[in-house]
Amino acid sequence: MLDQVRAIAAEAHRHLAQATTEQELELWRTRFLGRKGALNELLRGLGTLPADQRPVVGAEANRLKRELEAAFEQRREALVARARAAALEADRVDITLPGRPPVIGTLHPTTQMIRRITEIFASLGFDIVTGPEVEWDYYNFEALNIPPGHPARDQWDTFWITPEDSERPMLLRTHTSPMQVRIMEKQKPPVRVVVPGRVYRYEATDATHESVFHQFEGLAVDEGVTMADLNGTIYTFARRMFGERRRIRFRCDFFPFVEPGVDVAVDCWVCEGAGCTLCRRSGWIEVMGAGMVHPRVLEYAGIDPRRYTGFAFGGGVERFSMLLHRIDDIRLFYGNDIRFLRQFVA
Repeated sequence: MLDQVRAIAAEAHRHLAQATTEQELELWRTRFLGRKGALNELLRGLGTLPADQRPVVGAEANRLKRELEAAFEQRREALVARARAAALEADRVDITLPGRPPVIGTLHPTTQMIRRITEIFASLGFDIVTGPEVEWDYYNFEALNIPPGHPARDQWDTFWITPEDSERPMLLRTHTSPMQVRIMEKQKPPVRVVVPGRVYRYEATDATHESVFHQFEGLAVDEGVTMADLNGTIYTFARRMFGERRRIRFRCDFFPFVEPGVDVAVDCWVCEGAGCTLCRRSGWIEVMGAGMVHPRVLEYAGIDPRRYTGFAFGGGVERFSMLLHRIDDIRLFYGNDIRFLRQFVA
């Protein structure tokens, strides 16, 4: 029976060397080391041997079993290491290839324009503040010299939160001007602030109108403030925003909360005032409204108009972007079209 042990050993080692996959290795283990494998079958036949041969054959068979188990583990580890190396080789990164640049987001063009506007005014000594988008009728209209029944209210189509005729009507603000009164109530002159923010108008949307858009409001109040101060502030702002060669035109206009009121235009930066499609052949582009703060607005805020004067100005943020970038439809700002937004990398 020792010859059988040696034959099993030789055959097992030969087949083990030929196993190249984990599946073949498992078949080998079942064939030679399994419960019904060749080695266990031999051990079960020890009872048929003479008593003096059993210890010798049993010891040799058990030694072979330990030997084959060790060889099995060694072969299995070798196959696992080979498979791992092959997988790493297949997934190896070619460091000579150019890298894939990460996709980096950018600020929305409206946010970029707000930052550009506020940075200019901050450099002129203005503080930047924000205010509530849900506003009382008092601040949105009455305290700005627009009492109930005033025809100027028809200029603003309003989203009312509570009925207009309720005791304290509430609405989504139609402009950023309510912050004029709110700021003057809390801060006595001198006051120099710019207020950017979202506003709401209940109107149909088209290429030049949106129900939600952004404005910025400027306010300066102090002793001895004049139209000359307003002119100089707007002039400096316009040159930094639209170009150092810009000229400014003031024309009379009406806004209930300023007196006198003006519309502000700059000479066209595309045609230099000669006339083109951007300026509609006029040579001028209207950019904002402005004027001296109405004495009644100062009184509503608790400021003596006989001692203090001020000026205010405001414009549309999206309008500035449309003018500077020749954008012909305001709805593009809110369409979430990545192709459009990617053009405005900060």
